[in-house]
Amino acid sequence: MTGICVPLRKRKQELMISFDYQKRVRYGETDQMKYLYYGNYAQYYEIGRVEMLRNIGLTYKEMEEEHRILMPVVSMQMRFVRPAYYDELLTIRTTLRELPDQFIVFHMELFNEKGKLVNGGTVKLCFFDEISQKTVPAPEFLLEKLRPSFEADQL
Repeated sequence: MTGICVPLRKRKQELMISFDYQKRVRYGETDQMKYLYYGNYAQYYEIGRVEMLRNIGLTYKEMEEEHRILMPVVSMQMRFVRPAYYDELLTIRTTLRELPDQFIVFHMELFNEKGKLVNGGTVKLCFFDEISQKTVPAPEFLLEKLRPSFEADQL
């Protein structure tokens, strides 16, 4: 499935970037009631953020292999609003509300085929330099890809 990154106005003169990606719930991801198993939502969050980065021209593989930057999850919060069902096409909406600094925070929303919110939450990650074995600020190569979506002249 494909998605698109869209700069959005959050408040007056504040911008954010949002990306939608669609994924169908597979049988093996469901529980006995044919609901998307609660433990699989973290994987859907990962799909959203990986595909958002890919859409802006950056992959996790490139970050890890070329730049030696890893992005471990520091915290994750989620709320369950309604079930997602087997074979349902979900929209995974991933939003960055601000440019990253020491951390990058992805705001996640999953919508069902009727456009109703199924699940929402946040995932906070840090930037870890594989060579120094220390956390570092957001790398410039990532900020260069994100800045254009946060500039007012994009609207």
